[in-house]
Amino acid sequence: MKQNKLKVAVTGGIGSGKSTVCKIIEEEGYKVYSCDKTYSELFESGYFTEDFVKAFGSGVLDGDGKLSRENISVIVFSDREKLKELDKITHPAIFKEMFLKSEKSGESISFYEVPLLFEGGYESLFDRVIVVTRPETERIKSVMQRDNLSESDVTARLKNQINYKNKGLSEYYVIHNDGKIDDLKSKITNILIAIEKEANSG
Repeated sequence: MKQNKLKVAVTGGIGSGKSTVCKIIEEEGYKVYSCDKTYSELFESGYFTEDFVKAFGSGVLDGDGKLSRENISVIVFSDREKLKELDKITHPAIFKEMFLKSEKSGESISFYEVPLLFEGGYESLFDRVIVVTRPETERIKSVMQRDNLSESDVTARLKNQINYKNKGLSEYYVIHNDGKIDDLKSKITNILIAIEKEANSG
């Protein structure tokens, strides 16, 4: 019987350090699939154009009739219900694409960077979950610098995500990104060892 692959999601709020964690996991020799990268590929191919116009109107298009990331951001990030609608349209296609790519590969363990895992209720799609946490002040500062946004813009986006402080995380692997890069690498290594043991004993 063919052994099932272990699917591991990596999640956390914006500015928590998910991408850094995933980069380190890749450096350790594992394949990491990115929701954001997959979304960009589908977005640029025009895959979502018809569904976005139907859901949000022609305001999502630019002057050339193509989807505008800037227009979409203005529409959905200020409205929780529209953001949910966006996720409802995009996430199934994103997961389908990532899982198809994973199935074609030979890895026994695959990692997936999933920003809105809990918000969308997608944790059941994965065998294990790694949650990256970081002090909120550091997250805000990081996103302001990274995306050239104001503090109020970042705070508005935080409100559309779950509060990890109030969520029980005992059943998941948790990485507290609150120290130096060497500390972060050590925490990741320990989790990778634990996941490898689980995969080998499965």
